[in-house]
Amino acid sequence: MTTADLIVTLARANLAASGAILLVLALRALSRRLCGAHIAYGLWLLPPAAVAGGLMPGWTDALVAADDAGRTWLDGAGRADGMAVLWAAGLAASIAMALWRQARFDAAARAGRAGPAVVGVIAPRLVAPADFATRFSDGERRLIRAHELAHIDRRDGLSAALATAATWLCWFNPLAYAALGAFRRDQELACDATVMSRLPRARRAYAETLLRSEPAVRDADFACNWRTARHPLAERIEALARRRPGQVSRDMGVASLVLLCAAAFVGTRAAQPPLPAHAFARSSVMQVELSPAGAQETAWVYRWEPRALRSR
Repeated sequence: MTTADLIVTLARANLAASGAILLVLALRALSRRLCGAHIAYGLWLLPPAAVAGGLMPGWTDALVAADDAGRTWLDGAGRADGMAVLWAAGLAASIAMALWRQARFDAAARAGRAGPAVVGVIAPRLVAPADFATRFSDGERRLIRAHELAHIDRRDGLSAALATAATWLCWFNPLAYAALGAFRRDQELACDATVMSRLPRARRAYAETLLRSEPAVRDADFACNWRTARHPLAERIEALARRRPGQVSRDMGVASLVLLCAAAFVGTRAAQPPLPAHAFARSSVMQVELSPAGAQETAWVYRWEPRALRSR
């Protein structure tokens, strides 16, 4: 695969993801009201499903001319190499900024000025501020720990890290940043819903604890905080006041989510150009050495070399 092929593939994946992101942003509030916070959070499976379909060979020739034109333009005057260098520089800068924010958060956590939060991807751990025991009552600490333990049980740290990594790869796409912010908000609302399903009688106390707590001063890309400025408090309180959808609504939400993911995958795949008919064609090159003519003529096959044929 050439550099131009990689750039075209990246552009194709971003187009597929952008369409899915716009659909999720349009559906998430309605889905939360009708089917619950977990289904709204599950809508974020649509972008990866659309990207997966967009990276596979399709069944139509509609985009063949566009792909060929894009590769031809990129191959001219070193444009492909220049764009690859620019993309790599943006990727490196995004990773460096995330690591810097995480290091700042870790330093604040060691000083007792960060949290409550769950930190870590592979082995998540609970981080609490130095005044955790004095700032919150026993019941409030129990609710906060229930929230953070729900993050651990749901592997929200890993999901957030994967979403952040996707944003690094698509750093030039403004929709990626809008999607990451909405994703993190939906993740918090789904975590709140998980806690309420475990502690259904603590809804009022949970809301009062949120109201009494102050947003964390420092956020991190690899942490799930109890409350931060980027998670609107009014939205979380409103969700807590809303009655949990019934089982029928939740089942319909799951079915709709599965159908949407399948449609996103199939739809983006159908729009992709198919592989050339001879893409997997193979030829056998056989070299034969014949012994000198004699009473017995013997042919020795001493090398067989498969060679893939690809059109360029």
